[in-house]
Amino acid sequence: MDTKVKDLRRQPGATRISSKNQVTIPVQALAEAGLEAGDVVWAEVVAPGVVQLVSAESLVRRLAGAHTDAYAEGTSLDDVRDEWDR
Repeated sequence: MDTKVKDLRRQPGATRISSKNQVTIPVQALAEAGLEAGDVVWAEVVAPGVVQLVSAESLVRRLAGAHTDAYAEGTSLDDVRDEWDR
C-alpha cells in the first residue's frame, strides 16, 4: 500500500483529488455544513487553490430579492403584468 495514502487518511478532513478530478468529502465536514447525499452544490473559486462548495438552496436565498429596485416603489404585480401587454 502506498504510504502517502495511508498517512493522508490519518489526517482528519484530508482527501485527495482522483485522476477523474473527483473528491470525496469527509462525512464530518458534510454534516457540519448541513449537507446530505443528493443535495445540489455549486463549486465556486474563492482564491487560487481554494474552491468553496455552496448549497444550491443557499444560492437561491442569497440571490432572492437581489433586484429590489427593478421597479419603482409602489408598483404592483398587476402594473407589471399590464406592461407585458403593451
